Amino acid sequence: MNPLDLEHDLRECALCEHRCGVDRFAGELGVCRMASPMVASRTLHPAPPESYTVFVAGCNFKCLGCQNWTISQFPDNQMDVDGHVDPESLAQETVSMLSSRRATLMSADRVFFSGGEPTIHLPFIEKVVADARKLSPGLKVNFDTNGFMTEKSLERVLCFTTSLTFDIKAFYDDTMRAITGAPVGPVLRNVEIVAKRAVDKLWEFRIVLIPEVNEDDIRPLCNFLASLSTDLPVAFLAFRPNFVLDQHLGATRELIARCLEWAKSANLRNVTYAGVVDIPGTRGSVAEEMEKVYERRGAKIAASYALAAGCTTHPRDCVSCPSASTCLVKKYIPTRSC
Repeated sequence: MNPLDLEHDLRECALCEHRCGVDRFAGELGVCRMASPMVASRTLHPAPPESYTVFVAGCNFKCLGCQNWTISQFPDNQMDVDGHVDPESLAQETVSMLSSRRATLMSADRVFFSGGEPTIHLPFIEKVVADARKLSPGLKVNFDTNGFMTEKSLERVLCFTTSLTFDIKAFYDDTMRAITGAPVGPVLRNVEIVAKRAVDKLWEFRIVLIPEVNEDDIRPLCNFLASLSTDLPVAFLAFRPNFVLDQHLGATRELIARCLEWAKSANLRNVTYAGVVDIPGTRGSVAEEMEKVYERRGAKIAASYALAAGCTTHPRDCVSCPSASTCLVKKYIPTRSC
C-alpha cells in the first residue's frame, strides 16, 4: 500500500470519536494503540452473514467482557496476529476465497470486516474493497462495528458497505464507560443515523446481555430503538464469561426471557436471540472506591472489575487516562474462556 494513501487520515487521527489526534503515520499511538493496519486473521466463516471474515487487530474500546480480547487488545497483550498485509493481495485473496467451492457450500457471499474494531483501519479497508471490486464489481461487504466512529467516518463506511452489524453495549453513559472506557453519546447518535438514513444496510443491532451489569439499560434501549422504528432488526446475545469478566456469571435463560418481553412491550417486531445460557459464575460486587463514582449499580459492578484489573481512571475515560500507554486492562489474561 502506498504510504501516501494513509497519510491524510493517520497524520492526525480522528477516525473514531476519541479523536486522539496522534500521528499514527509516524508511529504515535492513541487509545487503540495501533500505528499501522494489521490483520489478526481471516477465514471463511459460517456465522450470519456467511462470509470471508477479515479480523483486524486493535480496538478503540477496552470492553471488560470482550470475546475477541486476543485481537482487540493487541499489541499490548503480545498475542500473535497475521500482521501487515498488502491490501491488493488481500483483495485478490478475498475474491478467490469467495469464489471457492467451500464458500459456495456454506453460502458465503461477502467479505466481513470485524475485529477488534475496523473503523481504526478505515482507509486500509477502503483500499481493500476498492481493489477487490476491480476484480469482482458486485462484491458484497459487511462492516462489523462498535459504532464509536465520527459522523464523517460513518458516511465513508456507508458508501462502500452492503450490510452493517452494529454492537450496542449500553444505554446509560456510566454503564457504557464502565464496560468500555468510552462515552455512549456518539454510539447512540450513530444508531439514530443508521436507523433513519441507512436502514437498508443494517443487518442487525446486536446487544450483549451481561447479568447485573447492563440489565437496567436494556428496557430504555428497547424503547429508544422502537422510537426510531419498530421494525429495526435487533439481536440479543447471551454474555459468555471472558476477558476481565472471566469469573462473572453468564446470561441466564430468565434474563433472555425478560429482555424479549421488554422488546415486545416496546413494540419491537424483529427481535432474535442467540448464545449459550446459564454458564455458572460469580455475582459481581461493588468496591468501596466505586460506590460514589458511578450512578447505576451495574456500572459500579463493572467498574469494580476494571479497578481490580488495574484501571486507574474513574469514571473510565480511556482517551484522557494518564496510564493509557501502560494500561493493565489491555494486558489482562483471563483464567477461563467460555
